[in-house]
Amino acid sequence: EKMTPWMGALTDNLEVLNQNVEGGSWGRAATQDLLSSRIKIHSLNFMRGRTFQNKYLIIDEAQNLTAKQMKTLITRAGPGTKVVCLGNISQIDTPYLTETTSGLTYVVDRFKPWPHGGHVTLQRGERSRLAEFASEVL
Repeated sequence: EKMTPWMGALTDNLEVLNQNVEGGSWGRAATQDLLSSRIKIHSLNFMRGRTFQNKYLIIDEAQNLTAKQMKTLITRAGPGTKVVCLGNISQIDTPYLTETTSGLTYVVDRFKPWPHGGHVTLQRGERSRLAEFASEVL
Protein backbone atom coordinates (compact mmCIF):
# COMPACT_ATOMS: atom_id res chain seq x y z
CA GLU A 1 0.00 0.00 0.00
CA LYS A 2 2.92 2.36 0.56
CA MET A 3 3.71 2.11 -3.15
CA THR A 4 0.14 2.88 -4.30
CA PRO A 5 0.90 6.51 -5.27
CA TRP A 6 3.64 5.30 -7.62
CA MET A 7 1.53 2.56 -9.19
CA GLY A 8 -0.87 4.83 -11.12
CA ALA A 9 0.78 4.47 -14.53
CA LEU A 10 1.12 0.71 -14.11
CA THR A 11 -2.47 0.19 -12.99
CA ASP A 12 -3.75 2.42 -15.82
CA ASN A 13 -1.97 0.23 -18.37
CA LEU A 14 -3.05 -3.02 -16.72
CA GLU A 15 -6.67 -1.87 -16.85
CA VAL A 16 -6.35 -1.31 -20.62
CA LEU A 17 -4.75 -4.73 -21.09
CA ASN A 18 -7.33 -6.41 -18.88
CA GLN A 19 -10.26 -4.97 -20.89
CA ASN A 20 -9.17 -6.89 -23.98
CA VAL A 21 -8.88 -10.33 -22.36
CA GLU A 22 -10.85 -13.08 -24.03
CA GLY A 23 -12.83 -15.38 -21.76
CA GLY A 24 -15.23 -12.88 -20.23
CA SER A 25 -15.22 -12.10 -16.54
CA TRP A 26 -13.41 -15.36 -15.70
CA GLY A 27 -10.61 -14.46 -18.11
CA ARG A 28 -10.35 -10.95 -16.69
CA ALA A 29 -10.28 -12.28 -13.11
CA ALA A 30 -7.61 -14.86 -14.00
CA THR A 31 -5.53 -12.22 -15.76
CA GLN A 32 -5.87 -9.80 -12.85
CA ASP A 33 -4.84 -12.52 -10.40
CA LEU A 34 -1.83 -13.41 -12.52
CA LEU A 35 -0.76 -9.78 -12.87
CA SER A 36 -1.22 -8.95 -9.20
CA SER A 37 0.73 -11.99 -8.02
CA ARG A 38 3.58 -11.68 -10.55
CA ILE A 39 4.26 -7.94 -10.66
CA LYS A 40 6.06 -6.31 -7.76
CA ILE A 41 6.75 -2.60 -7.38
CA HIS A 42 9.94 -1.52 -5.60
CA SER A 43 11.23 1.89 -4.62
CA LEU A 44 14.56 3.05 -6.00
CA ASN A 45 15.55 3.92 -2.43
CA PHE A 46 15.75 0.26 -1.42
CA MET A 47 17.66 -1.26 -4.37
CA ARG A 48 21.21 -1.12 -3.02
CA GLY A 49 22.56 -4.56 -2.24
CA ARG A 50 19.75 -6.41 -4.02
CA THR A 51 20.16 -8.94 -6.82
CA PHE A 52 17.29 -9.90 -9.12
CA GLN A 53 17.70 -13.37 -10.59
CA ASN A 54 15.59 -14.72 -13.47
CA LYS A 55 13.35 -11.63 -13.51
CA TYR A 56 12.17 -8.96 -15.88
CA LEU A 57 13.29 -5.68 -14.32
CA ILE A 58 11.24 -2.83 -15.79
CA ILE A 59 12.54 0.65 -15.07
CA ASP A 60 9.64 2.99 -15.84
CA GLU A 61 9.97 6.78 -16.23
CA ALA A 62 13.70 6.26 -16.75
CA GLN A 63 14.04 9.70 -18.34
CA ASN A 64 13.77 11.18 -14.84
CA LEU A 65 16.68 9.20 -13.41
CA THR A 66 20.34 10.19 -13.31
CA ALA A 67 23.11 8.11 -14.81
CA LYS A 68 24.12 6.98 -11.31
CA GLN A 69 20.56 5.90 -10.48
CA MET A 70 20.36 3.93 -13.72
CA LYS A 71 23.65 2.25 -12.89
CA THR A 72 22.37 1.39 -9.42
CA LEU A 73 19.32 -0.31 -10.91
CA ILE A 74 20.85 -2.06 -13.92
CA THR A 75 23.71 -3.49 -11.88
CA ARG A 76 21.13 -5.28 -9.70
CA ALA A 77 20.51 -7.73 -12.58
CA GLY A 78 21.63 -11.24 -11.73
CA PRO A 79 21.73 -14.35 -13.94
CA GLY A 80 18.75 -14.72 -16.27
CA THR A 81 17.44 -11.21 -15.65
CA LYS A 82 16.34 -8.96 -18.50
CA VAL A 83 16.24 -5.19 -17.99
CA VAL A 84 13.80 -2.95 -19.87
CA CYS A 85 14.08 0.82 -19.50
CA LEU A 86 11.00 2.83 -20.44
CA GLY A 87 10.86 6.57 -20.88
CA ASN A 88 10.41 9.58 -23.10
CA ILE A 89 13.12 12.21 -22.93
CA SER A 90 10.65 14.88 -24.04
CA GLN A 91 8.77 14.23 -20.78
CA ILE A 92 11.63 14.96 -18.38
CA ASP A 93 10.17 16.77 -15.38
CA THR A 94 13.15 16.62 -13.03
CA PRO A 95 14.54 20.18 -12.85
CA TYR A 96 18.22 19.21 -12.84
CA LEU A 97 18.05 16.84 -15.85
CA THR A 98 17.98 17.59 -19.57
CA GLU A 99 17.68 15.42 -22.66
CA THR A 100 21.47 15.13 -22.74
CA THR A 101 22.00 14.49 -19.00
CA SER A 102 19.15 12.03 -18.45
CA GLY A 103 20.14 8.57 -17.26
CA LEU A 104 18.02 7.08 -20.05
CA THR A 105 20.07 8.91 -22.69
CA TYR A 106 23.24 7.82 -20.91
CA VAL A 107 22.25 4.13 -20.88
CA VAL A 108 21.11 4.11 -24.52
CA ASP A 109 24.43 5.66 -25.54
CA ARG A 110 26.60 3.36 -23.41
CA PHE A 111 24.80 0.17 -24.46
CA LYS A 112 24.96 0.86 -28.23
CA PRO A 113 28.12 -1.20 -28.85
CA TRP A 114 27.05 -4.13 -26.64
CA PRO A 115 25.68 -6.97 -28.82
CA HIS A 116 23.24 -8.14 -26.12
CA GLY A 117 21.45 -4.80 -25.83
CA GLY A 118 18.89 -3.06 -27.98
CA HIS A 119 17.07 0.24 -28.28
CA VAL A 120 13.64 0.97 -29.74
CA THR A 121 12.24 4.45 -30.40
CA LEU A 122 8.49 4.60 -30.94
CA GLN A 123 7.53 7.03 -33.68
CA ARG A 124 4.15 8.14 -32.35
CA GLY A 125 2.23 8.42 -29.11
CA GLU A 126 -0.29 5.86 -27.93
CA ARG A 127 -2.38 7.92 -25.54
CA SER A 128 -4.56 10.08 -27.79
CA ARG A 129 -4.47 12.71 -30.52
CA LEU A 130 -4.80 15.36 -27.83
CA ALA A 131 -1.81 14.04 -25.85
CA GLU A 132 0.30 13.78 -29.01
CA PHE A 133 -0.61 17.31 -30.11
CA ALA A 134 0.15 18.71 -26.64
CA SER A 135 3.51 16.96 -26.68
CA GLU A 136 4.38 18.67 -29.95
CA VAL A 137 3.21 22.22 -29.22
CA LEU A 138 3.71 22.71 -25.48
